[in-house]
Amino acid sequence: MRRTLAWLRALADNVSAALLAAMFAAFILQIFTRYVMNDPLSWTQEVCVTAWLWLVLWGSAFSLTERDQVRFDVLYTWVGHRTRRWFAITSAAALFAGFAASFPASLDYITFYRIKKSPTIGIRLDVVFSVYAIFAAAVIVRSGYEVWRLLRGGRLPEERQTDHSEEHTGVPTI
Repeated sequence: MRRTLAWLRALADNVSAALLAAMFAAFILQIFTRYVMNDPLSWTQEVCVTAWLWLVLWGSAFSLTERDQVRFDVLYTWVGHRTRRWFAITSAAALFAGFAASFPASLDYITFYRIKKSPTIGIRLDVVFSVYAIFAAAVIVRSGYEVWRLLRGGRLPEERQTDHSEEHTGVPTI
């Protein structure tokens, strides 16, 4: 199971790298055609924006680990271990509830966009924005797992950062 999960994580990282490469290539091509050829291409900006959207949401869903996330923990560091546990549970539960509650409406909105296409390339916008549904589903699964894990006495996020053996537990971590 761990080997499969490691393979899936590597695949997700490769998708992120391919998106970054596509964005960079389109950006360089845009600069070249605009400033060297004096004949800018219109589609390169759309490729950059779409690749960036997919890169950010795909990477957040599958490539980032718990220790990669930005946290605002001023109050969190001032309280004791037991209160930290409840802060972590409350935070994960809020993420779970918010994303789970908004998921059906998000899917509805994304599928509504099947009638529209991007202005330059002509990609259906439901395809462009479908990455948000993937991201939201990953957040729901990860935060739900985090609540379950913490309620069962699992380590707090900062305790897990020092021990990499729990980093890849089978469910991607937020």
